[in-house]
Amino acid sequence: MLRVAIDIGGTFTDVVAETEGGLRSVKVLTSAQQPEVAALDGIERVLGVLSKTHADISDVVHGATLATDALIERRGAKTALVTTAGFRDVLAMRNEKRFEQYALDIQLPEPLVPRPLRLPLRERILADGSVSTAPSDAEIDAIATVLDAERVEAVAIGFLHSYKNPSHETYVAKRLQQLLGRDVTVCCSADVAREIREYERFSTVCANAYVRPLMARYLQRLRSALKDRGFDGAFLMVLSDGALTTVDQAMRYPIRLVEGGPAGGVALAAHVAREVGSDKTLSLDIGGTTAKICFIENGTPQPTRRFEVARAWRDVKGSGLPVKIPTVELVEIGAGGGSIAAVDGLGRLKIGPKSAGSEPGPAAYNRGGVAATITDAHLTVGNIAPEGFAGGMIALWPLRAPDAVRSHVQLPLGMDAVEPAAAGVVELADETMANAARVHGIELGLDIAGFDLLVSGGGGGLHGARIADKLGIRRIIVPQNAGVGSAVGFLRSPVAFESAISVVEVLSAIDPAALTARVRTALKEVETIVARAAPGATIQSTVKAEMRYQGQGLEIALPLDMGGTEDGLGALQERFEGAYRRRIGFTLSDIAVELVSISVSARESRSPCGPKPQRRRDDDTPLGSRAVYDLAAATTLDYRVADRAAMTGRALCGPAVVTEEQTTTLVRPGWSVRRSDQGHLILERAPT
Repeated sequence: MLRVAIDIGGTFTDVVAETEGGLRSVKVLTSAQQPEVAALDGIERVLGVLSKTHADISDVVHGATLATDALIERRGAKTALVTTAGFRDVLAMRNEKRFEQYALDIQLPEPLVPRPLRLPLRERILADGSVSTAPSDAEIDAIATVLDAERVEAVAIGFLHSYKNPSHETYVAKRLQQLLGRDVTVCCSADVAREIREYERFSTVCANAYVRPLMARYLQRLRSALKDRGFDGAFLMVLSDGALTTVDQAMRYPIRLVEGGPAGGVALAAHVAREVGSDKTLSLDIGGTTAKICFIENGTPQPTRRFEVARAWRDVKGSGLPVKIPTVELVEIGAGGGSIAAVDGLGRLKIGPKSAGSEPGPAAYNRGGVAATITDAHLTVGNIAPEGFAGGMIALWPLRAPDAVRSHVQLPLGMDAVEPAAAGVVELADETMANAARVHGIELGLDIAGFDLLVSGGGGGLHGARIADKLGIRRIIVPQNAGVGSAVGFLRSPVAFESAISVVEVLSAIDPAALTARVRTALKEVETIVARAAPGATIQSTVKAEMRYQGQGLEIALPLDMGGTEDGLGALQERFEGAYRRRIGFTLSDIAVELVSISVSARESRSPCGPKPQRRRDDDTPLGSRAVYDLAAATTLDYRVADRAAMTGRALCGPAVVTEEQTTTLVRPGWSVRRSDQGHLILERAPT
């Protein structure tokens, strides 16, 4: 069996092939305009190493941030929203909350659909699902005329209370599709996110329609190109919750792919955390464009069904576009290797969020980039060597890096030497990521100092020790194949799919038989989706109930056993009150408990597996030393250089540099490193 994983990031495209003999990987620069070009090139390269052909591949597993990038950069389709009359401004009004109470300069993202393309339709479904006003064919036809004249590429349909009764959305979508033709995408909110809260539901369906033409064209091109080269296996996509699904499902719900790339890094972190016995793990995946943070407890990442894309104001929660999709609880910040460092008008050094990406890339790539990036800073201080960068795929020009740092950082700051300026860039990047982890930990009520730090991505090992120092963390884990960690994580992910239905009824008023029928229908749908993607696999299903006190906005999710529905519902109130008491500290005895929604998921049952430890060499003697400018010491220090493949269980004390094909790990003074039995690097801070 030969499985291939593709991770397309903003700077690099990683391709990993897994055989019985282990993993082989390559990094290639992402081809931004046609992402499939780099993906196909990477597959060709790794197949050449293995002396295999496309016909030998059993599975291709693909994750990418292309949908996210399209939303952030506003490169999606020209989209219209057809909505209930009187509700066209929901996208602009949002939820009328200020995410920063006292800030006068807060910024919100512009709606994906401009007001002239938010078209009202006189129809009304009431809160109980009954029909008050049916849509008129004449009005639908008039809207179709406007859409055609405006050359709209995608149409989102979002009606009031369609989560309860989607019949109006279904009817309007069918008629519009007939009038506009198959070249226009039509999406219904009840299909994409069938849950309460109009703003979040409308935002989600608009985002899905906005990126669907782009993603559908890309996936069709890639699938056709693979087939033309002889591939005839399963082609699976990575969803934002780390699960796998078919390409057809991905093209239908591309909004579920927004965190598909980062979810691979989380999947790898969860797998490795279980391997090394880390009960509390902070996953930090640092790529070429962004860094991703996720907290993992007992080998399980925190799940959520609410996510924000394209935060417009200082990465603050509440300033982005909300989407209701199953995902892992992630924070993403612009602090990757290609993030640009510059001095602003107030004389302050700033990092990101703008990135040099792959085109033109950091100055040291010699591809036309002139800005100073974090990668240029690392090269200037000696953290990375110009030889063998990215597995030898990119020949760095070491003199261009200090020139860029000198021009854009040292001279504007009035500093005497370029090395301290470059070290300051790295230090600011470390502080940016550490602060993001602090804030996210506070939001979740976690004590970060009690966690292990697990770093992956091309930049994880370079920043791990300093970030751990700032957070008070004493142990760092650098997984085997960390430089292509997300792609490896794809290979550890199961096929799965999740859906949700809104209920919004107090427990005492629920009809158990009717609810059971709805849940079993939803379960059958997700199980069918998983069965198509994983023929013959054993499927495990789960049901969760989201509950709250009536009138509140705080919902708590609890597992629900649908085997005996009446008994299950009867026990829910007591379980909810116990969970509410643990979280809030008290209960509300005079307020009814309400079942808001039920989520159902189906998952392929898969035996745990992982990469085989790389073969150790006989000699773990350091390969020499490297001069590295150390900001804390304010001078250049000699860092011993060790080959990761040659390391043993014996501890190597810092300062040291551990090199491997796809990344570098810095062992700062005061830290030691050893290699675990599973092949992972374990860094530990010396007692103070």
